[in-house]
Amino acid sequence: KKKMNQYVTDVQRVSMSAEAADREAVSGSRPCTPPQASWFEFLLDPSLLEQHLRGLHPDPSPVQLIVQFLEQASKPSVNEQNQVQPPADNRRNRTLKLMALKVAAHLTWDLNLLEKGLTIPVLNMLLNEFLCVSSVPPGVKHVDLDLSTLPPTTAMAVLIYNRWAIRTIVLSSFPEKQTKPGPHQLNMMSLVQQEKELTENILSVLREQATDSITVLEGALNIKKDFYIHTLRTLDLLAADPSTANGETESSTAGLRISADHLHCQVHYDLGGIYFQQGCSDPSVYEKAKEHFRKLDSSASLCCVDEQRLAGYWSACKTLTETSDPGESQHTPYGQISCFMRNHDYGEVCHKLCVCNAVRDALEGGVLGVSFHQLLIKPSKNTISFLLEVCTRSLDKEHRSETSKRKMAIFIKTVCNRLEDVSLAFMVSSHKLFMELLQDEEKKILMEQMRKSSATVNLSAKPLPSFYDIPASASVNISQLEQQLILSLDPRHIRQILIELHGMAERPFWRVNSKWEVPVDYVNVILAIKDNLTRDLVYILMAKGLHCISIKDFAHARQLFTACLELVTEFSPKLRQVMLNELLLMEVRGHEAGAAEGNMERPPPDLVSRVRGYLEMRIHDLPLRQIVGEECVVFMLNWRENEYLTLQVPQSLVNSNPYIKLGQLIASTCKELPGPKESRRTAKELWEVVVQICSVSSQHKRSSDGRVSLLKQRESSMGILPRINLQYDFGLQEPLVLTTLISLFVRLHNIVRVCAISVEETLFLDCSLQSVDVEAVVVTLKELVNYALSLNPNNQSWLCTQADIYFVTNQYSAAMHYYLQAGTVCSDYFTKPVPPDVYTDQVLKRMIKCCSLLNCHTQCTASFVIKTGELAIHDSMDSFYDYIWDVTILEYLTCILFKEDPISDQHESAIKAIGQTELNSSNPEEVLQLAAQKRKKKFLQALAKLYF
Repeated sequence: KKKMNQYVTDVQRVSMSAEAADREAVSGSRPCTPPQASWFEFLLDPSLLEQHLRGLHPDPSPVQLIVQFLEQASKPSVNEQNQVQPPADNRRNRTLKLMALKVAAHLTWDLNLLEKGLTIPVLNMLLNEFLCVSSVPPGVKHVDLDLSTLPPTTAMAVLIYNRWAIRTIVLSSFPEKQTKPGPHQLNMMSLVQQEKELTENILSVLREQATDSITVLEGALNIKKDFYIHTLRTLDLLAADPSTANGETESSTAGLRISADHLHCQVHYDLGGIYFQQGCSDPSVYEKAKEHFRKLDSSASLCCVDEQRLAGYWSACKTLTETSDPGESQHTPYGQISCFMRNHDYGEVCHKLCVCNAVRDALEGGVLGVSFHQLLIKPSKNTISFLLEVCTRSLDKEHRSETSKRKMAIFIKTVCNRLEDVSLAFMVSSHKLFMELLQDEEKKILMEQMRKSSATVNLSAKPLPSFYDIPASASVNISQLEQQLILSLDPRHIRQILIELHGMAERPFWRVNSKWEVPVDYVNVILAIKDNLTRDLVYILMAKGLHCISIKDFAHARQLFTACLELVTEFSPKLRQVMLNELLLMEVRGHEAGAAEGNMERPPPDLVSRVRGYLEMRIHDLPLRQIVGEECVVFMLNWRENEYLTLQVPQSLVNSNPYIKLGQLIASTCKELPGPKESRRTAKELWEVVVQICSVSSQHKRSSDGRVSLLKQRESSMGILPRINLQYDFGLQEPLVLTTLISLFVRLHNIVRVCAISVEETLFLDCSLQSVDVEAVVVTLKELVNYALSLNPNNQSWLCTQADIYFVTNQYSAAMHYYLQAGTVCSDYFTKPVPPDVYTDQVLKRMIKCCSLLNCHTQCTASFVIKTGELAIHDSMDSFYDYIWDVTILEYLTCILFKEDPISDQHESAIKAIGQTELNSSNPEEVLQLAAQKRKKKFLQALAKLYF
């Protein structure tokens, strides 16, 4: 019994529930798929790999398995002197590498699949291992090998590696957005940088060897015999006998047969790609690319190539290699564009595209774009001639319907009105379309206008129109214009549409879209603008800009806000400052969004200076949005501008601005961590402020954007604290700040709920309180921890806090999930011992209690004492006998089961468990300890699989 009690206090008694309903607190629904397989399971039983890969949707996927196997095989070791050593060349690592190769063999070494799922360093490691197992002679350049004399699988390994080499050079030349860790993953940045440097080093070597790789592949095109490539079977044979699967003669048929035609097809495509890429620096190489793509064109179906990209390559090669043919360039639009590009006449191409788009817009009833109006400021004679040709062909295509003819007539009138060069205007008026489509009265009015404008000055020196000078286009249907107004994000286009709308009807067009919203703080100021057009324009530009910010389209938001700033600067200093504030908020959010995507560069000094300027700004009858101040303080906290918040900010601002006051207290508390006990003076002041915010007179509610706020409704000792918000999903990302706030609210929660939730920092242990809004504290703590874990789901302190929250709210299955997750992140999935500061005595006792309250008694071992017919046991107890290392408990278990049924399967399982030689009490202490550690690890891994 004494040993039983001792056993209860150990980690072995941690349990889990087999009932999926108990997991709803974590997943929200009954799991419908089996738990994800782990890499070590395949290491323990290699036969599972092929079975897993044959599954319909294997999880993890094949490429994920390759990453896991190679990652584990390449982990450095640490010797007794605590020195980092290269990965050991042992059986474990060799088996892991072999399994990675077997997964690639399952994918038939398809480079398209491997390149999509693996990074360059991982694929480089995989293919180098492939070269090794394929008996490619080490230390010999591939260009010096005679592929025709090598065993087929060896030659194929060389070809796959060199195909990948030139494909990687080509793919690395394409612009691609990199996936990077967010700002909360500061500990990952060094790894990201290391991987980036490793990738650049590999690319540098591949580029140096590019000529050799091309030579190897060109030589492969002369080999007419079939090749063979390793399969799962041949790799297994290779592990047993290296001379068997690789083939000793040229006629060896070990592996999967690859026909010469299929291989040549792939090689032609890859060589065409590398030659095309090299053509940027040596245009003569385009001929080689074209020749390879030409040979591929008739046999593309034999291999897996991107047919759209192949068509693009072929079209580009024809354009770049064919000499100018005047006959062709005069007969087809494609030929004309090709001629322009060969002559580097890109402006002509742009002008023709602009004209074609304008004619299309006119026939579809759309609004003519700003670029077309700018083109008509000073067009060439050829441009007008081309415009008339496009108009004629477009009408022929439309079969001259009455609707199309009327739209074309309106378009021609617009062109005539816009042309200030009279000779060009008369060129249009003398065209047959002008004569046929316009009515006599329309022609008479236009001709009179052209005669009057004959004295117009030459506009060749006139600059491009500013935002104010964009002219109105021809009138179209109001509903069509309103639709264009809703869709457009171009400030000039928006103004142009509003000019036309106000010319047709006098009504508030800012109401066209009910989703256009501006902050209530600004509505009265904007609607007080007397000029209706200006009022609509300011309202719509701001509403569209705010919408763009909400969807992180900062480029369009900047254009819209800048145009609005230019507009209001002329007549309203108040609105000018409003727009400057909104531009600042946009820049802050833009920088934080970049940080979330992995750009960890510090904000530019100008932005930091502008944030300080806003915080120090004197308020004089100026509408201010509360969130601007909040996010400015958060911005300073996220980028650790603690010196400014604690020392440099004027004291008058601290006393008058509650956001700066709160930010200063948080910054001071974080700055002094870890520090002596005297630093708790600042922490205590922060405690008192938050307690005031959470006092019983506070109101806990959710704002319109879904964020939880605690709103203080009365004066406090801080001076001005009427509406300060504690909102935790508006951008706080600094881990130390979040940990400090979590510690504070945990202390509040432990006091008001009289319970113990663990936390990393203990600054607030000596703090006390009178009365607070309990519901507000509980909800705020839960949302705060959820938000923190959304930023960094691997923070073990936050995970333990989340588990404790679920434990004290009687959600035991969810608590077990997070207790186990905290253990996995700090022990590499329980392959290392869990640090005692993570699995403390309290944590272990709570995990045991969770299992017991979930009726999972086997792992708690208490079930072995109190097991009766009335006791419900909801775990698969027989499967856990192998995890028990205490012989006394196993003896007791065997006795109990024998009395129940001497010939039962349970009794046999217990006998088998107690009969393991490594549990013999006569074994040395080291053996017994090793057996215990092994079972602890496997037990926790089994629990994790079922709870995750």
